[in-house]
Amino acid sequence: MSERNHKRVVCHFSCGAASAVATKMAIANHGNVTIYRCDTGSEHPDNERFMAECEQWFGQQIQVIKSKRFSDIYEVFEKRRFMSSPAGAPCTTELKKLPGNQNWHPDDLEIFGYTAEESHRLERWKKNNPERNISCPLIDRHLTKQDCFGILASVGIELPAMYGLGFRNNNCIGCVKSSSIDYWKRVRKYFPDQFSRTARIERDLGHALCKRTTGGVVERVFLDEIEEGDPIGRDPDIACGLFCAMESEGVSK
Repeated sequence: MSERNHKRVVCHFSCGAASAVATKMAIANHGNVTIYRCDTGSEHPDNERFMAECEQWFGQQIQVIKSKRFSDIYEVFEKRRFMSSPAGAPCTTELKKLPGNQNWHPDDLEIFGYTAEESHRLERWKKNNPERNISCPLIDRHLTKQDCFGILASVGIELPAMYGLGFRNNNCIGCVKSSSIDYWKRVRKYFPDQFSRTARIERDLGHALCKRTTGGVVERVFLDEIEEGDPIGRDPDIACGLFCAMESEGVSK
């Protein structure tokens, strides 16, 4: 579908740096846009501050949508009796995909915040969703996630708190898509309550999230088995969505 045939331009705002810059670029390119945010009920409270500052930058409000069935990720895990698999996690489907799809129209042009280093994700998304019309202005402009950080800094918007704590993405606190022990050490360090709750659900379901390779053998590790200590490795890049040299033309104040 050509971009000239769409009736609405819909921006998917996730409270991540990339989606914020992509939304601003869409407003500059198209003028009238609709902005949706799927609230999972499990994100850092600083996201509300970030969203409010972005609304001022955008010059328009963000429409917040929520699941009518589940209040947060823990309710999804407990009621669905399932946390994650190589194919994904039920929280993404229940808290993002389904609420988002209820607001989708076949002739929408959808704006996503895929960055230059995520072109492979865009191609996979297009292959799996041929009926959707998607535009990724950050990829078109060759902008990386670090470029987006710089753009937000240049307009005086502080990054969401999760980035400052060392998390690579501003996902839910304790993303079950991660199998990294260092990632969960970081969750335990800054969010012990969420860590403990996830660990209890793990044991209840009999499913360990983390993996460790010893002598070429991969073994599953429950969260309550993770050794003490701070994280030392780099945080993994965990994708979560319906499907995060600096150029700033079209995204300045």
